[in-house]
Amino acid sequence: MDYRSAFTSALEKVHAEGRYRVFADLKRHRGAFPRATWTRGDGSEAEVIVWCSNDYLGQGQNPVVTEAMKTAIDAAGAGSGGTRNISGTTHYHVELERELADLHQKEAALLFTSGYVSNEASLSTLYKILPGLIVFSDAQNHNSMISGIRAGRGARHVFRHNDLAHLEELLAAADPAAPKVIAFESVYSMDGDMADLRGTVALAKTYGAMTYLDEVHAVGMYGERGGGVAERDGVMADIDIVEGTLGKAFGVMGGYIAADSVIVDAIRSYADGFIFTTSIPPALAAGAAASIRYLKEHNEIRVAHQARAAALKERMLKAGLPVMATSVSHIVPVLVGDAVHCKLISDILLEDHGVYVQPINYPTVPRGTERLRFTPSPAHTDAMMDDLVAALETLWIRCNVQRVGGVAA
Repeated sequence: MDYRSAFTSALEKVHAEGRYRVFADLKRHRGAFPRATWTRGDGSEAEVIVWCSNDYLGQGQNPVVTEAMKTAIDAAGAGSGGTRNISGTTHYHVELERELADLHQKEAALLFTSGYVSNEASLSTLYKILPGLIVFSDAQNHNSMISGIRAGRGARHVFRHNDLAHLEELLAAADPAAPKVIAFESVYSMDGDMADLRGTVALAKTYGAMTYLDEVHAVGMYGERGGGVAERDGVMADIDIVEGTLGKAFGVMGGYIAADSVIVDAIRSYADGFIFTTSIPPALAAGAAASIRYLKEHNEIRVAHQARAAALKERMLKAGLPVMATSVSHIVPVLVGDAVHCKLISDILLEDHGVYVQPINYPTVPRGTERLRFTPSPAHTDAMMDDLVAALETLWIRCNVQRVGGVAA
């Protein structure tokens, strides 16, 4: 077999569909978020405003976080030295898990190397612990959740996105004696919509199911202490397993779950994705713990962030730009609907306007729903927003993309 030709053909297919991904070479500047320096392919540089960072609150720049990391690396060195079971549990890891348990008002928490791994490992492990388990999964759950559910090789049902009537149909038709888990997200990051947590919890209680809630795009962002949408909506105690990340609002890296201690201990004891991987470095754990403590005490940052997101949406809608109506969160998706146009607009924004926003194409979103996904932060100023909207207005005409109402510019 001509192996090289096979790989070349695979890449050519991605190029032909207009969804080949190019990484922007960025130099972030501490204290200047969301400004960065972009290095072009020819080595030249340009100053840009980053509009698509998942460091939603700029915590990766917070001196409280960076100083905690510096102190930890000076005290403990660079790496953790092993898996959690074999020398890789430092006091920094223990303290961070305590902070996370407290954040979600649970008995315990468990760290993973990423949010993807925490979902994949935890959901697949539930099938080992609960024989005959049936998982009910929202149709728009993240790839990591889908991967974990599939890896469990057990019964699963997919309910239509945020459709509690369909979920109830599936629950009612299932074996009443079978263990059940409803797996869903609070904030869906591509459409910016939210789940009905209270309604889902009510169904779980009615049909004897556990709840597994992915709060990756909500932790640090919602609730008086940053505990997520479950805290905001007053249902934290009714969620059996909360999953989150340290790499978005908290500005560092890693993933975790929080739950009753017996649940956490069982997953810790059975999850391959936890057992057989090196733990995160002590400096990351220290930085994450500092970030969580800080955000617990500074709700004004969340208030400012919501105000900034609302301000950007208002400007875009006033300009007739197709902000997706699904978005009720801090995420601002603007529909393009074509992979080639989406990439073209993104490229021109970067090259000509100093605006960096990555095109979101298939397989992240379905074909025909390609979009630009903006994530304003408290540090994005009115002037930055005005410049962005002006650039988008120009490009919507230049690239002949549909505006609100479905009419091409």
